[in-house]
Amino acid sequence: MTETMWKCDQVRAGQLYNRMMFDTREEAVKFAQRMQQMEPDQMFSIEAIEARQVWN
Repeated sequence: MTETMWKCDQVRAGQLYNRMMFDTREEAVKFAQRMQQMEPDQMFSIEAIEARQVWN
């Protein structure tokens, strides 16, 4: 496991709809691109976070 994880938030109508965690930025970007094609009304944000913020 890496020390950095990538958080991808899906937002619809200003509300958090879904949050996914990925090991690499590339995985998060590919996921967001696929979802954007299927659900064009959603916004996506990808952010790097430290793994220790996810698990203690």
